[in-house]
Formats: sequence, structure tokens, C-alpha cells
Amino acid sequence: MTLKNLLGKSCGLHCFKRFSDVLVVVLFLCYACFSGFCDTFNMVSVPLGFEVNGLDKNANWVSENGVFAFGFLEKDADDADERVVGIRYNLGDKAANFPVWTVGGGLRVAKNSTFRLAMDGRLVLINNPNGIIVWSTNTSSLGVRKATLLDNGNLVLLGNKDEVIWESFGSPTNTLLPGQSLHYPLSLRGPSMKSILSYYSLVIRQTGELELVWEHNITYWRSHFSSSAIVKEARFDSVGVLGLYDDGKKVVWSMSSKDFGDPSVTLRHLRIDQDGNLRIYSWDNVSCTWKVGWQAVKDQCHVFGSCGLYSVCGYNSTGPVCDCLSPDSLLRSIGASAVDTGGSVCKKMVDLGNCKMHTSMFIMKQTVLYGLYPPHDIDMLLGEEACKEYCLNDTTCIAATSANDGSGLCTIKRTSFISGYRNPSVRSISFLKVCSVPLAVAAHGGDPLSNSQSVSLSLGGLRSEGVSVKKFVGVIALIVLLTVSVLVSIQFSLFWFIYHRRKIKAQTRIPFGKDAQMNPHYSVLIRLSFEEIEELTDGFASPLGRSVFRGTLPNKIPIVAKVLHDVVVSEKDFRVAVSTLGGTHHRNLVSVKGFCFEPRHKILLYEYVPNGSLDKWLSNSEHGQQEQILQKRLDIALGVARALAYLHSECQQCITHGNLSLENVLLDENLAPKLTDFGLQGLLIKKAASSSESPSERDIYMLGQMFVQIVTCKREFAGDNVQQILNHVYQESKFMTSDSLKMMERIARIAFWCMQSKTFLRPSIDEVVKVLEGTLSVDRPPSFGLPQRHDSIIESEVVTEIEVE
Repeated sequence: MTLKNLLGKSCGLHCFKRFSDVLVVVLFLCYACFSGFCDTFNMVSVPLGFEVNGLDKNANWVSENGVFAFGFLEKDADDADERVVGIRYNLGDKAANFPVWTVGGGLRVAKNSTFRLAMDGRLVLINNPNGIIVWSTNTSSLGVRKATLLDNGNLVLLGNKDEVIWESFGSPTNTLLPGQSLHYPLSLRGPSMKSILSYYSLVIRQTGELELVWEHNITYWRSHFSSSAIVKEARFDSVGVLGLYDDGKKVVWSMSSKDFGDPSVTLRHLRIDQDGNLRIYSWDNVSCTWKVGWQAVKDQCHVFGSCGLYSVCGYNSTGPVCDCLSPDSLLRSIGASAVDTGGSVCKKMVDLGNCKMHTSMFIMKQTVLYGLYPPHDIDMLLGEEACKEYCLNDTTCIAATSANDGSGLCTIKRTSFISGYRNPSVRSISFLKVCSVPLAVAAHGGDPLSNSQSVSLSLGGLRSEGVSVKKFVGVIALIVLLTVSVLVSIQFSLFWFIYHRRKIKAQTRIPFGKDAQMNPHYSVLIRLSFEEIEELTDGFASPLGRSVFRGTLPNKIPIVAKVLHDVVVSEKDFRVAVSTLGGTHHRNLVSVKGFCFEPRHKILLYEYVPNGSLDKWLSNSEHGQQEQILQKRLDIALGVARALAYLHSECQQCITHGNLSLENVLLDENLAPKLTDFGLQGLLIKKAASSSESPSERDIYMLGQMFVQIVTCKREFAGDNVQQILNHVYQESKFMTSDSLKMMERIARIAFWCMQSKTFLRPSIDEVVKVLEGTLSVDRPPSFGLPQRHDSIIESEVVTEIEVE
């Protein structure tokens, strides 16, 4: 079927075909839609050695039916010097040509890079001008003879008998095309929004249930089916049906587009969008546009965190809009685009610890609020008024939501990072704690005497009325007395105000006067004196490590005091550095809560993490090598990598750790890792560079060393290659399964890439995270004792087989 038949009369097609004796068939494809046209090469198959360069604007590899194109995609306005390689629609109008698959999940390379079908049978992406292979398929020596972009949008590598050796359908990014399936542990991931919101994902659980999740721990939509069903895969069909199928290919759950079965609709796809919603799109032949036929979350405001920080999602006549959460700008709409991007442009909420007066509750009717970071709220059974009073009197409560539906459910939020949604149909009422505003005195700006009846004191008038001079003097004296009294009262009030203000200002420094000032859920950094920290730590009586001591706040919340030695820095630089550390917010980072700066004492206060350091946990003989412990070690490695990625890439300025070690990874009550001691080397302790490595490159190297320690549970390991590590782990374990071995190999491989002596061979921290998540796989690295070569670091598909040498 040709593109003309697919798209209808509104999108014309004129083709010129020329066949050759080799496997390459070239068609010049030109067609118009909205009076647009494109110049592309139509290549049914390409042989070994074929390549596409990013500088060649017309070098797009088009499927035989002309619907799909492969090559270097259109650049973003913000990334003029970078490109993404992938498959997109080829429908004439640029706005309609959505990418349906991207290399490496959106891996960006220089605009002069090259994509090649290498002679050894691998698809490789080469980042120029350094010539490093940054992505490849694991298909060398497997008999690949050609590559083909099929009419259904699937990019495949074929052998001598046209058998499929590798396919892009096996590693989806954010889109499913008709006939494409999703099975555990694959997922679809929404585009990154470059904010505190990381990304949205569509995941398929081991149980077979589909879920839309935010940051891996908040599920805001899921499919429902009989618990007895054993689901094998989720598949999207060309008729517009998303279904879950069991081993017998029987549908156990399905959802269809509203144009289901319409023969006039020839193109459809399923995509998780940047706003976190999952939608089925259908191509309209008349308007040459994509139209939504189904979406998972009917109310966009019910997508978790759709408006970002300090915002509330609501609706107006045009659709969803985001309003700022703080009362002084609550009615200031920031437009529907905020919902599309998931980013918030609202200002940070005022920290309650700096309130000049008392706090009060701002009432938000028909509104639901929830904590965005960390996304854990506390439910209680309290009535509406009791819910409000509880939050008002609890120093740890920032906001509360009362269900107001007779259930008596009250949800307490203990974080200032809040988002939410409102709707006239929502019966909930929310309360946001704010600083009280003093009542205005003399609101109209007049003197207190101005409201009194004016009195005529004309001397001539007094005489004409026969008033004695004595009485006149008495009236004057009374006026002077009143004036003096007013002036004295004003001076006394001014003195009292200044005294009271100084007292409040002093109390904001001293945690003993107001527990809320040191509450761990406040983001403000508290400055304390050495004597105050000495009292909090009971004279530094409980050491947790070298120069680290446990303490307790007046409200019984534990904290940790780290004494800094050999820090020579000005107070201004110290406060700037500590402010930078205190501005970090990530679930895998230990929060900085306060500091002390005195000529002889520099101390940082951190949150207390209960389960100690990672080195103690790994050395515990009770853990062994059980399957669940192996998975927990992978989770810990992934959490540390995510924390480092946040410090390197997502903070306003790059923060390097400088001292990555097992001791600086702490485990909370759920054994989730929290990185501590970060940023001190670069921000406070200035040392001369001992090598040519940059601080971030040094972090990658130390991260690789930590991964080896996590895999082997040993401080030092004599092996110099991945196989020696795997042999060691396998010999130590009686519970090792194939999945466990794959998991350990993935960590070991990326660890040895991180420790390469040549820094340009080391992966970026974002690539490390994707490898540990399983969305990218990694080649076997060169052994340290062998000559190093330019092997590819990252591959496209999840590892499916373990190669044992």
C-alpha cells in the first residue's frame, strides 16, 4: 500500500523508483501536505557499510511506503549543536512528524556525528569529531547482512535468510506502534522535563498489570483485571486497541480508541507524553493532524505533579491551567502550557520558620494538596475543623487536606514541596499554613486625633464669648498635655516594637525557643553557635564516625553534626557554599539542615539516617547472597548513581562529590541509599588538583570502584575484569539465578567502564543510570591489563543473554 492510499487525497505522492543490482533500492519521495514537501531517500534495505551523517539534511532513510523516516531528527531550539537519532513519521507537516523511537532513549550527539551499519553487523552511533562509538547493537558476528526500515516503523537487522536478528520494536522508548508489544521489564518513558520532576513512565509489572508511575514510586493510573490471569505481554493493535494477553493469546484487559475499527483511519500509535498521560493517537486524513482517540487519565489534573512545585492544577474555559500555590499569587494563572511541560514557574513558598508573627491557615476549597517531595503523606481520622487545628498546632505540618465527604480522612503534608489540583466536583478542602499578617493600624493613614471633632480655639472668638484668660491657658495646657502623652505613647510603642522584633530575630537563631525552627521538614538553613550545637549533641558524647556526632533536637528529632577540620574560608564563601548544599533536594541525598561558622569552629548539621553506612551493611555476614539481597544491592547502586546524576546535572551549578566511598552512603529505614558528605571537597576544602582528571571525571571513577565493592562485598578485589567478578559472586552464592547473574554483570561491566584510565572512555553519569535501570545495555569493557580499545560503551536493548568467556 502506498503513502497516497494511506493518507488520502489531501496528501499527494509522487515517486520515482530506480532498482539496482545490490540490496539498496532508492526511491525519491516527494509529497505535499499543507503545501509542504520533503526531499528524502527511500531505501528498502541497506547493506553493510551504509552510513548517514548528521550534516546531510536530506539523508533520511524512508520506509518503502513512505510513512516512516530514519535519521538525524530535527534539532531543538535550545540544542542547536546537538542531534538525536531515531525513527519519526514522514507525513509532510513537521508538526505531525513525531519521533516514535530514538537511539539510546534520546541520546544526544554532536551534529556532525555518523550512524553506520558496520561491517561486523552492528548498528553504531559515532560521536564526531572524536570518533567514539557511544551506542551500538550487540549484533557483531551474528550473521547480519542488511538493515531494513519496515512499513510498520520497525527497524530490523536481517540475516542471510531474512531472519530478524535485532529490531527496534524490542527496545521501545515512549511509543508503541501497531503490532508492537511491551513485556516485563520493558517500559515506555515520557520525555524529560528538566525540572525537579524527573520523568513519567508506563511500566508493566511482573504480575502483568500496566501502571503509569512518577519517579518509580507513585502510581497514578493502573489497568485492572482478574488476579488469577497470567499476563504475558501488552500489545497495541492497528484497529486502536491496547490489550493485555495471557499465554494462550487471550485478552484479559483492553482499552480502545473512540474511532475503534474505523476503516478510514490507517495510522495510529500509543504514546506516553511529556505531561505524563498515556494516549492513543489517530491520523486525520482531512486535516493532516493527529487526534486523541483515548487517554488513560481523563482529568489531566489527576496526573501526579502535572503542574510541578508550588502549583495547583485547575480548569478554565480553555482547559487545564496551573495556578500558583502561595496565597499572594494564587489567582495568577500561568497558562495551559505549564501543564504540557510539567514545569512550575511559581515562587518557592515562604519558610514558616521566618514568620514575624504567628502562623495561620489559608483555606482552599474544592482542592486536594499532596507532598511532591518526598511524596509521602500521612492519613489520619479527623473532622474538617479538627484537621485544620491539628495542622495549625503541629510544627511539622505544612498543609492538610480534609476529604470532607463523611469519611473523616485528614491527610497531613510534612514537606514544603507541595502540589495539587482543584475542581468544582472535588469535595475536599485544604489548609495551607502561612505567616499571619499584622492588622493594619490607622488604615487610612490619618492621625488618631483626626477623627475627633475639630475645635475652634481662636483667641478672638474666646474673648468675644467672654472666656477668661485663665480658662484659655488651661485649654492650651490640656492640649500640650495630650500632645506630650501621644508622643510618649508613640515612643514607648516604637521602643516595644524594636525590642520585640529583636527578641523574635534572636529566637530564630536559637532552636530552644521555637522547635519549628529546627524541624527537618523546613528547607531553611539554621545558623547556630558552637555552644548550641554542643548542647544538642550532649557535649559531642555520641560519635558516629570520624568527626561525626549524633544529636537530638528539643522536639526529640535526631540530627547529625559533622565537624569540619582544616577549612580556611571566609564567612561569605562558607555561607554561599552551605547555601548551595542546602538547596539540594533529592530522595537519595542526606539533607543539610544547619551550620555553625566561628573562627575556631565550622560545623554542618545533617538529617539523621538510621541504618548506618553501606560498608557496615555489606560486611554483615547475615546478608549473604540471597536473591532479594542481590536485588537490594542493585537498588542501592542505582540510588547512588541517581543522586550523583542529580548533583552533576540537575542542580543550578554542578556539584561534585569528591569523596565517594561506602562510608558516605547511608541507608534509611527501608534500606534506601542516601549520599552524604557531598560537595565539601569542591566548595569548602580547596585542594590542588593531583591529576589531569576533572572533579566530575574523578567522581565517575570512584563510583566504578564503589560498584565493584557492592558486587563483591569486598573492600579490595584482585580481579581486573568482569568475568573474575562474576566467578567470585557465583562461587559465593548458592542462590544465584540467571536473572541475578545478568544483574550483577550489568553493574560489573559499567563499573569497569567507569574506572578506565582514559577519561574519554568513561560513560557519563546519565548513561550509568540508564544502564542500571536496564534501559541501556553495556558492552564488555577491556581488562585493565590489556591494551584499551575504542569499544562501544552503550547499546540499545536490555541485556538478554550473558556471554561467558
